[in-house]
Amino acid sequence: MTKQDDRIIIFDTTLRDGEQSPGATLNGDEKLAIARALARLGVDVIEAGFPRASKGDFDAVQRIAGEVGIEGGPSICGLARATKGDIEAAGKALAPAANPRIHTFIATSDIHLQYKLRKSRQDVLAIAPEMVAYAKTFTDNVEFSPEDAGRSDPEFLYQILEAVIDAGATTVNIPDTVGYTTPAEFGGLIKGIKDNVPNIDKAIISVHGHNDLGLAVANFLEAVKNGARQLECTINGIGERAGNAALEELVMALHVRRQYYNPFLGRPVDSEEPLTNINTKEIYKTSRLVSNLTGLSVQANKAIVGVNAFAHESGIHQDGVLKNKLTYEIMDAQSIGLTDNQIILGKHSGRNAFRTRLAELGFDLSENDLNKAFVRFKDLADKKKEITDWDLEAIVKDETQQPPELFRLELVQVSCGDHAKPTATITVRTPEGEELTDAAIGTGPVDAIYKAINRVVQVPNELIEYSVQSVTAGIDAIGEVTIRLRHEGQIYSGHAANTDIVVASARAYIGALNRLYAAIKKIDTKKETVVS
Repeated sequence: MTKQDDRIIIFDTTLRDGEQSPGATLNGDEKLAIARALARLGVDVIEAGFPRASKGDFDAVQRIAGEVGIEGGPSICGLARATKGDIEAAGKALAPAANPRIHTFIATSDIHLQYKLRKSRQDVLAIAPEMVAYAKTFTDNVEFSPEDAGRSDPEFLYQILEAVIDAGATTVNIPDTVGYTTPAEFGGLIKGIKDNVPNIDKAIISVHGHNDLGLAVANFLEAVKNGARQLECTINGIGERAGNAALEELVMALHVRRQYYNPFLGRPVDSEEPLTNINTKEIYKTSRLVSNLTGLSVQANKAIVGVNAFAHESGIHQDGVLKNKLTYEIMDAQSIGLTDNQIILGKHSGRNAFRTRLAELGFDLSENDLNKAFVRFKDLADKKKEITDWDLEAIVKDETQQPPELFRLELVQVSCGDHAKPTATITVRTPEGEELTDAAIGTGPVDAIYKAINRVVQVPNELIEYSVQSVTAGIDAIGEVTIRLRHEGQIYSGHAANTDIVVASARAYIGALNRLYAAIKKIDTKKETVVS
């Protein structure tokens, strides 16, 4: 996409800023799975990471650049501070990509200059164009961000943007780094840049913003009205602190209200052409993938992708929707890829039918993963009369997106009641192949399980979050358990799904402990890549 097009560029930073959410750390295989999903979603740019941050980040960016950044695919971007070391690392990591982009940044607000950088405005005004010019030696596609632009002096901002565009920046990104601005202010800031930076026509104006005041999406939509043509966002709005502007909310706002936004992009009001390159039917699947791999659950009333987004409880609403969906629904659930909760397979279904349905749902599994998922499906079919797409999605992701089994749960058994002491017995196979059994008493069955597991595994940790969510309705519904553990300031997540919540709770805990143990022992956790 070029700046002459009348579409909005979608720049996804789920793998960079989104991964900075506490507990959302992803391994290389998980990042690649998300990058492939983002490519199917149709994002224009994938910010794959911060190559200088660590060897793991460098390797992940390099792998995504080579496997996802192919000709005709999305541009792959790497973040770099305005230093030669960062920029060189980004350039090397991005080398395999067909269309690499280096995104370099330096702070411009007086509060950041004084307390963080300890530099003057003149220092920054010299550094920024020099580093943009250096980035141009690696790729023609260079983006520059004046960090904390929302609290920067506009006149200084105009100066630095003019300088970096002269140095070769093709995109200038205006970040509301701390989520401070309001829509009118942010729109005014973008308009001021359009009106006061003499060479602004040589670059695309981009925006990046955080949701500390719940205004990120509103700010971005106001920025579009004032000339912004790239939106930097994340799936499910994940990211630092209160998160980033949510991709799904921005895309669907531009989709549903395109007649309102058409004139701001120079289109006829009644144009039905989409305003982005996003395949909206991939939104729901991508949201679920990111939620499962990061361990960050989507709140029930989350716009677009929350489980209640298309649910109607009120009798008046239900009556209206039954007569005509347009009475209370401004978009069709199918437009984001949310299919009806229909029965699709049963216990007599074979592997070919199972494989075919998974392909229709967007899963492309290796033979080994397909075998594991099919065993789980057959087990579920013996327990449930009605199996839905959501059930299939849950069991497949549970089987294929677990961390390597350093510790393996072999048995879990509980005893509890209102006049009994909750007791759990567990058997765990250690990384050395030894089977260890222990039992513990807790305040409830899950607490007892976790205490028993801790006695066997002996990996110090603090349980900071435990959540259960039903995949479908009914007493035989699959329950998804997500937990988060903290160890020496780092957070590790675990996720599991089962019709037995006790079993799912144990499996989720073991999953998190495996991630934690691998990090402590610096174990290489690479495994066969899963695409879903």
